Amino acid sequence: MSLRRVVVTGLGAITPLGKTVAEYWDGLAAGLSGAAPITRFDASKFKTRFACEVKNYNPDDYFPTKEGRKMDLFTQFAVIASDEAIKDAGLLEGVNKDRVGVIWGSGIGGLKTFQEECFNFAKGDGTPRYNPFFIPKMIADSSSGNISIKNGFRGPNFVTTSACASSSDAIVAAYNYIRLGMADVAVTGGSEAAITEAGVGGFNSLKAMSERNDDAPSASRPYDKDRDGFVLGEGAGALILEEYEHAKARGAKIYAEIIGGGLSSDAYHITAPDPTGEGVVLVMQNALRDAGISPEDVDYINTHGTSTPLGDGAEIKAIQKVFGEHAYGLNISSTKSMTGHLLGGAGGIEAVASILAIQHGIVPPTINHVTDDPELDAKLNFTFNQAQKREVNVAMSNTFGFGGHNTSVVFRKLQD
Repeated sequence: MSLRRVVVTGLGAITPLGKTVAEYWDGLAAGLSGAAPITRFDASKFKTRFACEVKNYNPDDYFPTKEGRKMDLFTQFAVIASDEAIKDAGLLEGVNKDRVGVIWGSGIGGLKTFQEECFNFAKGDGTPRYNPFFIPKMIADSSSGNISIKNGFRGPNFVTTSACASSSDAIVAAYNYIRLGMADVAVTGGSEAAITEAGVGGFNSLKAMSERNDDAPSASRPYDKDRDGFVLGEGAGALILEEYEHAKARGAKIYAEIIGGGLSSDAYHITAPDPTGEGVVLVMQNALRDAGISPEDVDYINTHGTSTPLGDGAEIKAIQKVFGEHAYGLNISSTKSMTGHLLGGAGGIEAVASILAIQHGIVPPTINHVTDDPELDAKLNFTFNQAQKREVNVAMSNTFGFGGHNTSVVFRKLQD
């Protein structure tokens, strides 16, 4: 059986840098920070009092009030981003909806809904009074379900949950379903909305987040000597993946081709990365093998780069082991320095960034760099502080999650 080619024909995004793909890319290229004091709740008693929120978000701008109330924020973000991607791809006209799937990613799902309902119960008299939409709003697959219901897509439909690798796993799954002939088109990507008391408090207790409250915009500083943890973000990134001949037949524009996906496990610790980076070495090797390319073919890696001391170092060691001397010819950058960490939604918006780097010939920067980390090779091109122009033919997007879940996705400029 020959595997079918898969291309990207639509993009959608709602992020801390903007509520459309165009706004998001403009923010990335300009090196803007999405970090600011938290507005979603009173964070004055928390160790971390800032995050990368979607700015000026009002669900009434997107949904009738009754409809919006039936969806948790992470599902609202999923529907908004997928709507943009579907429109961008011109997907609703003349396609067989039985052959269109929705494979989405979310690491946590409806945390806001779960927290609110539990708080309300705890404040009551012990009588179990819960909103009838509590469970449908909370469960992670409400995202893919709402997308398919709204659009009538009857193909494969499910959600992947693998912490911060969730939406990259969704993209790889969608890619495989299409190239194996189980679908012709897939709406894929991921979303997260964990900027809540429970989310911030939980990550604070793990000592995983930055506490740089006096300078929020520069708090996410991957690869900087003084990095002190990640900054929590929210939003969604969506891709339309499509079988190449199907896309050509309907005259769809093509952003890039997805040519490979790799998965691995650290098999090391539930939260800490393997400091040797062996699981990350394996996932990138698996992705390159699946793509049928050599390390020298890669131009840009959108790294996981969360701004944690251990994680950043392990990933860089792994890149140097996999790419050897070519590591010095790569552009490396972490867009989390601008968007914060979207957890299960990270792979979605970072795939969009990687594809747009190919399209525009611009590598978005790693901002907030002040001091070189002596543990990291300063000869590597981390794309510090300013975007860089270069031809990007092949881009790799890395995402790694709690539990040791590692995923790499490879995109290439279309070759007819």
